[in-house]
Amino acid sequence: MRSNAARHSYIPDSGGGARPDGMAQKGMTMTSQNTITPALARFAATARAGQMDADAMHVLRLSLLDWLAVGVAGAQEPVSRICRAQVLDEGGSPQASVFGTSTRLPARAAALTNGTTSHALDYDDTHFAHIGHPSVAILSAALAMAERETVSSATFLEAALIGMEVSIRAGIWLGRSHYQTGFHQTATAGAFGAAAACARVLGFDTDQTAATLGLTATRASGLKAQFGTMGKPFNAGIAAANGVEAASLVARGFVPNPGAMDGPLGFGAVHSGEGAVDTAIAELGATWLFTDVSHKFHACCHGLHATLEALATLPALDLSDIAQIDIATHPRWMTVCNQPAPTTGLGAKFSYSTVTAMAMLGRSTAALDSYSDALCADPGVIALRDKVRVSADDSLTETQSRVSVTLHSGAGPVARFDLDAPMSLSDREARVRAKAAALLGASRADTIWALCNDLQSPLDLSHVMTGAAFD
Repeated sequence: MRSNAARHSYIPDSGGGARPDGMAQKGMTMTSQNTITPALARFAATARAGQMDADAMHVLRLSLLDWLAVGVAGAQEPVSRICRAQVLDEGGSPQASVFGTSTRLPARAAALTNGTTSHALDYDDTHFAHIGHPSVAILSAALAMAERETVSSATFLEAALIGMEVSIRAGIWLGRSHYQTGFHQTATAGAFGAAAACARVLGFDTDQTAATLGLTATRASGLKAQFGTMGKPFNAGIAAANGVEAASLVARGFVPNPGAMDGPLGFGAVHSGEGAVDTAIAELGATWLFTDVSHKFHACCHGLHATLEALATLPALDLSDIAQIDIATHPRWMTVCNQPAPTTGLGAKFSYSTVTAMAMLGRSTAALDSYSDALCADPGVIALRDKVRVSADDSLTETQSRVSVTLHSGAGPVARFDLDAPMSLSDREARVRAKAAALLGASRADTIWALCNDLQSPLDLSHVMTGAAFD
């Protein structure tokens, strides 16, 4: 839901960050004004910390709380345990923290499993400018790199905020054609954001950051075909790991094509990108789009949330009098979260008809254990689910939904909701903290929120991720 907070601009530095030893110079200059890489690289390398948007940083701390809560809560999900077992078996240098274990692992491995784990519940934040989940990729990468490099909490938070903004801008550049073709923006645009965050942690200058983005272009991947399976959260892990890997290689002197995002053979062109450079970088630094990130308050696909919020505004109804429930949504969601008759709890999270039945039957759509195979086989849920009809309406935006109820006794109520409706920062904070409390308990949620607001070192977050902070 959109925040009505004010915006602030950043002031570019005249110079870049420190160059790590061994950084190659050859082939590392970006000069074209018709490509997106120079603008993103310059922004990531030169944004001054003191001029970063204060409200965006507040929202970032809320997203950090949200990310930690869903990561801790999702640590024992099957996909989380599988990925964690994989990286634990591989072992390696103890560089970074991992959800669900006290064993520290190499930064790339930690980013992979943490990105997957924090997206396992599909309960993390979404940005609708490009339909991507920024925090799971960017925070997983930025934290792993920050722990490995033992940088300050300020550096970690600044890098994370920059990575969030870069992922959104890259996603806008790729556009809806990229998403509609079948690419998962969390994994693709998210990889570029993760790379930018890692580059910032390492103190890269503009050219080094461009090289990191260029190398990421040959690694970024992820398909919507994985939605409804373990492959979807894994896409987030891939994005985080790709960012860590690309930045680490560039720091060692790896020389890629820094312009591999752009051009006729670049990532955008070969991945059905729209290449809307002017739109993507409009007011870059002057307007922080991340501030408008939407936090989830229902444990299902974000495409379903406007419908659920609309349903919550309906008057009390006699369910036996309901003849039909019509849901109108933006056409894009029809291929994302419109499973008509799912048989698994995971599938239910991508089903308009199922979550509508849940909401009208009084089943919590915020509780993790509401989504189960048993739910999908419940006769009462099935009976109401089968009365739901979902249709596309291109007059609606991606954040809007309309619910119309037809009764046996005549016309019923109509409800509408827009996730983009303004929400104050105080209201947003209250809802995110309440969500964290519901997931972890009030005491744990308060402990984490206090830590997010007074973070002394990125290493302090390891106590939350491993559970030690609650022992």
